[in-house]
Amino acid sequence: MSEKFDVVIIGGGIVGLATAMALTERLRGKRIAVLEKESKVAAHQSGHNSGVIHSGLYYRPGSLKAKMCVEGAAAMLDFCQASGIPYQRCGKVVVAASETELPQLEALYQRGVANNVPGLAMVSAERLREIEPHAAGIKAIHVPGTAITDYAAVTIKYAEKVEQRGGEVRTDVRVLGMALGSDEVMVQTTAGDFAADGVINCAGLYSDRVAGLTGANRDWIIAPFRGEYYELARERQHLVNGLIYPVPDPNFPFLGVHLTRMISGGVEAGPNAVLALKREGYGKADFNLGEALTTLAFPGFWRMAAKYWRNGIAEYYRSLSKPAFVRALQRLLPEIGPRDLAAGGSGVRAQALDRQGRLLDDFHIIRSGKVVHVCNVPSPAATASLVIGRHIAQLATGRLELIGSQA
Repeated sequence: MSEKFDVVIIGGGIVGLATAMALTERLRGKRIAVLEKESKVAAHQSGHNSGVIHSGLYYRPGSLKAKMCVEGAAAMLDFCQASGIPYQRCGKVVVAASETELPQLEALYQRGVANNVPGLAMVSAERLREIEPHAAGIKAIHVPGTAITDYAAVTIKYAEKVEQRGGEVRTDVRVLGMALGSDEVMVQTTAGDFAADGVINCAGLYSDRVAGLTGANRDWIIAPFRGEYYELARERQHLVNGLIYPVPDPNFPFLGVHLTRMISGGVEAGPNAVLALKREGYGKADFNLGEALTTLAFPGFWRMAAKYWRNGIAEYYRSLSKPAFVRALQRLLPEIGPRDLAAGGSGVRAQALDRQGRLLDDFHIIRSGKVVHVCNVPSPAATASLVIGRHIAQLATGRLELIGSQA
């Protein structure tokens, strides 16, 4: 015997619950369920991140990331304010440490201008010292509106709102299979079967596995990258006022080692970005043979490795060598030494990788029958989650005609 719902959403992270929140608003009176395999929401990516409300500086103009981040940041600040969730506009600087980085710094600034990032300014070394007195650099981009919050708390609040509107959030429910019928989708789980008019796959690190259950095109997989952090010693936290970032490598989809003030107090330094050999592997020794083989057997992995092997070696070296990590930080903050850093937390990023070896840069959402697959929503997904959720809800109820007409 199965339970019947209008919509089933797989994944109780920030994107899945933002989508559920948007659907409970659009489809009042419909039965909507969120299925989460863990005992709580925000157990993985949504609860293992730096908490930055990104400004929209980095993303290619015209991309979904660029369009959604600026709007999403404003929406997130409003949501935190209205919901009593702590946040702080601490600002960010992106620092050029040498002349060779100035062209890329200028290109990044122009992206920010094109994306309408509010308050953006190119500043001199003297102005940089006023904003971040201990930072080293010859020029910088200042983004005064960049903020920090607690995305686990945000996700919990989303879940509360879903339930207040009549939706259901079911935890400890692991999806085992899906059967696609002409009129409905049967989602088979450890808690029984759920029949739905439409399903939305927001499974994050396992979104490719869930997509495979429907026979969706498997020209991509999730490549898990672990981000490893140190924490700045309490007596040295005064060295950082807000967020201090390096100029990113334009050919590598990660932002480089940086310093981030946290809403709970303290300062994080990092992350490294190393391939994880277990999708929910937060420790260096975590390993899952099947998951590792899925990555290593995918032809796109070796094409990616051929392209980024130098970056990969550098990331692994910093992961294994604290002195190397410290040297990377000292380009931004020369006063930091090895004794100033203690091992911190980590997170695993779900990054879609295609057969050509490309790490998908933009948000990527596809349809397979009556199922919508949210395939690639890396950073700034948490920042833009309210906007992403509305976008997915609109796809599901509008153009795709997946679920039916709006209430």
